[in-house]
Amino acid sequence: MPMPHAYRTATRDWQAFLADARERLDLGSDNMAYTAVDGVLQTFRRRLTVAQGLAFADVLPAVLRAIFVYRWRPEAPADWGSRAEQVADAKAVRKDHNLTPDHCIEAVAWALRRHVRQRDLDDVLARIGPEAEAFWAVEGVDPKELERRFP
Repeated sequence: MPMPHAYRTATRDWQAFLADARERLDLGSDNMAYTAVDGVLQTFRRRLTVAQGLAFADVLPAVLRAIFVYRWRPEAPADWGSRAEQVADAKAVRKDHNLTPDHCIEAVAWALRRHVRQRDLDDVLARIGPEAEAFWAVEGVDPKELERRFP
């Protein structure tokens, strides 16, 4: 069996995603963007069961999938809470080196949707529930902006 395309192009795909995220987050470096992305992914992950988290991970590109599961210590899912609470959770990751903006979830959602099969993402989010759908919603954006990108 040949190597899966997603593994062959993992670095290129990750760099394209990170560039989109960095731009949308309006951050000055890949390190700052990575911290914001990691914070958003951890915030979402804390609200999932293991089965839900693995189903979500399955639709992510290879490097994002690795970041999503890295050092995951599954516990009982946290309450979804308000958007402000979710943003505070994302900003708490590496808090001494975190310049994550208040619009981090929306910005990462925008970048993520450009780099996954949206139908697959929407299907898994629907199975998780309305809170998951709301977490990754991108409102008021031309759907053409979110078309899947291949660098």
